[in-house]
Amino acid sequence: MDKIILKGVRVHNLKNVSLEIPKNKLVVITGVSGSGKSSLAFDTIYAESERRYL
Repeated sequence: MDKIILKGVRVHNLKNVSLEIPKNKLVVITGVSGSGKSSLAFDTIYAESERRYL
């Protein structure tokens, strides 16, 4: 697998977001204030990566 796939993410301001994040690449998450960037980066991606790879 060369990417992390998230489907139907629902955390704080995120409502049913689906995306694919490539591994071994620099990924930048941008958006307006309050759009759920931190929730996506710290809560969702970290938890999913920890669950799958540790």
